Amino acid sequence: MPVPTAPTLPTLAREADDLLAVHLVTLGCARNEVDSEELAARLEDGGFRLVADPEDADAVMVNTCGFVEAAKKDSVDTLLAAADLKEQGRPRAVVAVGCLAERYGNELAESLPETDAVLSFDDYADVAGRLSAILAGQPHTAHVPRDRRTLLPMAPAARRAAAQGQSLPGHGTPAPAAAAPDLPVGLAPASGPRPLRRRLEGGPTAPLKIASGCDRRCAFCAIPAFRGAYLSRPAAEVVTEARWLVEQGVRELFLVSENTSSYGKDLGDIRALEALLGELSALDGLDWIRVSYLQPAEVRPSLVSAMTSTPKVVPYFDLSFQHASPTLLRRMRRFGDPDSFLALIASIRAQAPTAGIRSNVICGFPGETEADVDVLCDFLGEAGLDAIGVFGYSDEDGTEAARLDRQLPLDVVEERRERLADLVDELVAERAAQRVGETVQVLVEEVDDVVTGRAAHQGPEVDGSVELVDAAGARVGAFVPAVVTASAGADLVARPLPTWSGRV
Repeated sequence: MPVPTAPTLPTLAREADDLLAVHLVTLGCARNEVDSEELAARLEDGGFRLVADPEDADAVMVNTCGFVEAAKKDSVDTLLAAADLKEQGRPRAVVAVGCLAERYGNELAESLPETDAVLSFDDYADVAGRLSAILAGQPHTAHVPRDRRTLLPMAPAARRAAAQGQSLPGHGTPAPAAAAPDLPVGLAPASGPRPLRRRLEGGPTAPLKIASGCDRRCAFCAIPAFRGAYLSRPAAEVVTEARWLVEQGVRELFLVSENTSSYGKDLGDIRALEALLGELSALDGLDWIRVSYLQPAEVRPSLVSAMTSTPKVVPYFDLSFQHASPTLLRRMRRFGDPDSFLALIASIRAQAPTAGIRSNVICGFPGETEADVDVLCDFLGEAGLDAIGVFGYSDEDGTEAARLDRQLPLDVVEERRERLADLVDELVAERAAQRVGETVQVLVEEVDDVVTGRAAHQGPEVDGSVELVDAAGARVGAFVPAVVTASAGADLVARPLPTWSGRV
């Protein structure tokens, strides 16, 4: 029996005497933010309009996070909250997309009947058509999850050709040429190659995805299975999108991926990231370039040199240590030890003494001993990191770690997490206090009762902020030279230099 064809979106819009409205919610990391902006562009290209209030929407689309248990719960709670609004008459449909949706597919749809559809990454290319059909009352059959690493060849060099025609969220796949003219306001330029992206948040900072997927096999991580094998975006494509973002008023680019230090491995150039930084630095109107998600074992001396010497690249190193005990790191299927990690940190600070260095650590991994925790604490005490995220281990479906022996009781994991969190609070506060008297450039992000922003060593949202005092006339997007006068935790207080006169 043939499947009935859904009314086209323009037809539905004319029947409603208006464009159908979508409220898009983004959860999780900066990579998800890029994906949401791709979805927004595809929806607007397809005739939908985006609205800020879910009660004004015909559909609420939630870009979910599926990384750890807390993030999954947040995603489910957000979907249920949207479903509660639907029960009150508005919106008419609730749709799940993103990592949780991709990872669990039909299982999520069955366990969460309050949602009207669970879409896969493979649905992104025609997300407007999918949503049009859902709003027309057509049922959507959720996908059966699969290991997305199998979609691309094992050999990195063969992946670019094989990726043609596949749905790769955040890779800026151009819209069909026929869709280029007369784009909605806020989309990329109508002529020539353009990124398929629509900014959802204002402000002077924007994430820019340079690759997707991961080839590493960390025992605790499920991301490679639902994000797929590692694939770099060609430099020309990245630069084109960066140029467009600058035209939209962005002054800081935040380069993101699952593993940025692997950039170029599938392009045949292990130093492609260094070259890309140079190309981005040449863009007029761009002030800061920030690199995220570096694997310590892959950080080459040439990369450290490029990140500390290339104009506009801020000396900021987001290093994923995860632990410091060599025995436990091997059990995690990672590499390193305190000496090698401290040597890497020393090499960075030798070239950029005020560089910002952040990391995340996991405690309570199966087999972790008290001695392992002591090794981690000693390392953190010596490292002098600016920001540290502490996570208690939890089993993730389909990972090797979930099958390991010597699993620790939950109360032990939580006890160790609290111990580390208390230590980290002290260490981060000490590191911030060392910056008192330091001269910093502050990118202003908010002007309200107080003026707040970030210094070069602070990444967006997670690394603390700077409050500027006596900064009347500062505007969002301004760079203010200032001297640090005080600290509180990771946050700083700074006063503009006498030479600053309120100019951007």
